[in-house]
Amino acid sequence: MSKKTLVSAITAALVVGAASTTFAAANPFSDVPADSWAYDAVTTLAADGVIDGFPDGTYKGQQTMTRYEMAQIVARAMAKTDLEKADKALVDKLAAEFAEELDNLGVRVADLEKKSDNVKWGGELRYRYYDANHDAGEDTTYNRVMFRLAPKAYIGNSGWTANARINYSLDMGSDSNAIIDPSDNDASVDLAYVEGPLFGATVQAGKLPVFTATGLVFDDKIAGVQATFGSDVFKTTLAGGRFTNNPEDAYAVDGKAHISNSDVTTDFYGIQFDYTPNEKLALNAGYNALTGLDDAREAWAKDVIHQSAGYDYATYGDDTDAQIWYVGGKYAFNNSIALNGEYAQNTSADKYDDAWIATLNYKGADVADAGSWGMYAGYADLGKNSVPAPTYDEIAGGQKGFIAGVSYVPAENILATVKYFTGEDSAEAGDNDANKFFANVDFFF
Repeated sequence: MSKKTLVSAITAALVVGAASTTFAAANPFSDVPADSWAYDAVTTLAADGVIDGFPDGTYKGQQTMTRYEMAQIVARAMAKTDLEKADKALVDKLAAEFAEELDNLGVRVADLEKKSDNVKWGGELRYRYYDANHDAGEDTTYNRVMFRLAPKAYIGNSGWTANARINYSLDMGSDSNAIIDPSDNDASVDLAYVEGPLFGATVQAGKLPVFTATGLVFDDKIAGVQATFGSDVFKTTLAGGRFTNNPEDAYAVDGKAHISNSDVTTDFYGIQFDYTPNEKLALNAGYNALTGLDDAREAWAKDVIHQSAGYDYATYGDDTDAQIWYVGGKYAFNNSIALNGEYAQNTSADKYDDAWIATLNYKGADVADAGSWGMYAGYADLGKNSVPAPTYDEIAGGQKGFIAGVSYVPAENILATVKYFTGEDSAEAGDNDANKFFANVDFFF
């Protein structure tokens, strides 16, 4: 990229409204005369410390620059705190283009970015619909719009950040069997935690997300602490805290709230090891423990709706604990095809004591790449007592069968997903047929 091209890009972001400015500074570069088309822009950027020249006092605007030189200029632009919204958007695009070079420049650039905006805002607008059918038991539907904000605030130059996630959920359905969310049509904060370096580890504390066994065992929130340490090749993650099941598991039967485990509160402990020796192979193994389960599960089993429906009380384990061990991994045959598998076993459970999933994935959707897409197909057997909070949208704990899905990015930061499950509910429910159609559209910002 020539410096003439550079000036065109950077000037659009930083020299808006400069026509009314009087340039009192002397000509900073001997080879950029006052009558040059680029004089005003180059002088302004030099005065602001965004660009500099060569030791001999020249600018050499026709000389090709390296990506690292460009990254340094972008870093300086990011440090400006008085940018208009549109100008900052363009600087952010340049930062995305030169992200790798900026990262390689290290802490100095990270500090500049933090100074440019102490609070970063992200989020999404999501529409989700699904229809779950059971030969035995009530069918359920979900038809909801959710608006989510995710602020991140930098805490000085400590390397620590404060993070939150705020959801507003709006029910779009009126079916008597539609999902009932306790926060229906209201805002809720489901994440609030700090994150930063401590004794060589990355530590999170507060109400934070935990993800184990690539989502087979646990993808939810705990109120506690999580620490990750190690390298990109081998890392260890420790977590502990209090867990309460997701209230989205609740739905209505004959207009009455059906709790479906959403009142289970328990202590959670976990350790996971991740080994990624190369781009093709990724392995994981770990252990999750949930303690103090029986009282909560018994209350669930004995509620009036479950009694009238004839539900039998089944615990996560023989006593009050669940002891879940798991192992799994991924192997990429090439850039397009990968095989994923995970297995978990609850050694304390008296029923449905193991779970597993295997999928074949083709390509993948990248929200930053318009037109990208991916698909998968596989089989899952999710023994309920081994999967307290699985990540899957199309299949639930206590079900087994075939799963498939496809995702597509019609435009940058828009992701459309369709998934389908066909199989059976658990033996506890009589091995009856079940299926589910799931559709989701995300708009990220």
